[in-house]
Amino acid sequence: MQFIKTRFNYLFGSTKGLILVAIAMIGLETAIWGMLSGPMAEMGVREVVVNLLGMKLVQAEREGRIIILYHSIAMAVVAIETYMILGLLKVKAFYKSAVTVLITVGYILTMIFGMGFAYFGHNWAFHGLYITGLSLIFFAGVLLCIALWPWEKEYMFSSLLSGRGAGSEGDYAHLKNGVDLERVAFFATAVTTVISALFGAVPGSYFGNGFETFLAENIIRLPEKTTMEYSVIGHLHIMLALICVMITLIIGRWLNFKGLMHKIAMPLMILGTIVLNLGVWGVVTPLEPVAHMIIYVGATPSMFAALLLLIWSWNKLIKDGTANLKKPTLGHKLAALLRDPLKFGPTWQMLFMNFTTSGIGIFMAVK
Repeated sequence: MQFIKTRFNYLFGSTKGLILVAIAMIGLETAIWGMLSGPMAEMGVREVVVNLLGMKLVQAEREGRIIILYHSIAMAVVAIETYMILGLLKVKAFYKSAVTVLITVGYILTMIFGMGFAYFGHNWAFHGLYITGLSLIFFAGVLLCIALWPWEKEYMFSSLLSGRGAGSEGDYAHLKNGVDLERVAFFATAVTTVISALFGAVPGSYFGNGFETFLAENIIRLPEKTTMEYSVIGHLHIMLALICVMITLIIGRWLNFKGLMHKIAMPLMILGTIVLNLGVWGVVTPLEPVAHMIIYVGATPSMFAALLLLIWSWNKLIKDGTANLKKPTLGHKLAALLRDPLKFGPTWQMLFMNFTTSGIGIFMAVK
């Protein structure tokens, strides 16, 4: 019994434990529902899984099922990011506890009852609990925004209570009055995420009331779209972008990103995040013809800020790994860069994705 209690306290009472539970939930869901994919269907696996688990799949409801599947996984990802933020940034104890409880209960309700409703018969009580989970996550997001308020005196560099330590102002981006610009970036991303969630919730509230469910990939190339369709497409794109922005900020905080590049990157990240959101929100307004250009303008400084983090991180890994060598060779530098895959991996993925997907996408769109 003590073993179970100890395990439970670790899994739901520590940052690492909470992250582990969420990752396990995502892994379990991915493993099971991955068996329903096209290749699995061709091999006969899908039919076996459906019959074994008693799933009730109606082809006409496919889009609705996939939307719930998307959101179930996305909520767990957002929860993981939230745990990391609460673990890395200084936050008042009340907000840390409240946000943790709300988002944990929220994503678990969303995953379990959302998937139960979508794939195992339409028990509307399950749907209600799914919506309840989403609502709890939204409220957790609002509380997180309050907790991250960067103009709180104790979070400023000018305060002896600064989380970075007194006398460290010169190493990090900040305003003259001591406001930590990295915290402002976290705050801006959290606020715009909450607003952009509403951006998708509005058309979602019309499901079953004259608004036909669809997948964005099926209509993205159509020249004419309704306001609701633009809203859904904008919602999914901006939420993915904001998840990526928040991951970048988390990685930077974890690596203790600082110095000149940090001072350049943080204002760019704040600017890019705000402009990017304004562009997406403008898609459903008469400004739609120019909204996409605003999106590209917003994405560029955010991506450049991520590039600065990458350059700083790789330079630090190389310097730290060759500090005991007078004249390190190229081989030594490469070995130093790759010696810690946990620190090298995230920034490598940034480089790979920005140069093979995001950057090329923006270039082709502008062209």
